[in-house]
Amino acid sequence: MTLKLILVRHAKSSWDNPFGDDHQRVLNERGRRTAPQMGRWLQSLGHVPDQVLCSDAARTAETLALMLSEWDHKPQITYLHKLYHAAPFTILDTLQQATGRCVAMFGHNPGIGGMASGIVRVRPQHERYSDYPTCAVAVITFDTDKWSEVGPGSGTCIDFAIPGDLHS
Repeated sequence: MTLKLILVRHAKSSWDNPFGDDHQRVLNERGRRTAPQMGRWLQSLGHVPDQVLCSDAARTAETLALMLSEWDHKPQITYLHKLYHAAPFTILDTLQQATGRCVAMFGHNPGIGGMASGIVRVRPQHERYSDYPTCAVAVITFDTDKWSEVGPGSGTCIDFAIPGDLHS
């Protein structure tokens, strides 16, 4: 039995108001364009989750909504404040309580990128994997049927892309 994890960093967000509430920041035009593209990419490869765990920040929720519009079925979605700027160990702890077979987690750097780097046995050769830019998406599989058994170095990255990859 295999479990699948999709790690998504939110799309490019707006810095129009430097004094605004970070939690309420929304996507900019580029982010609104790239999120659906990444959603289509996941759909085309058959990587549509049945469960989503998403930071409750405006920019992660907006990224999810735009990607969701490209999927052929709608997953169970839970918005969690504890995923807002979460550290990798908080993301892992949250994942270990998941119930889906294919779980997507939407979050922020540096936590989501740290999780992506630490959860796999071998990092992909992609030059941007370690810095995990906005709207980066990794698809990672685990040879277990229990999320509670997933830990550092236990996954295999089977797909990874950033928006720029889809234009080349």
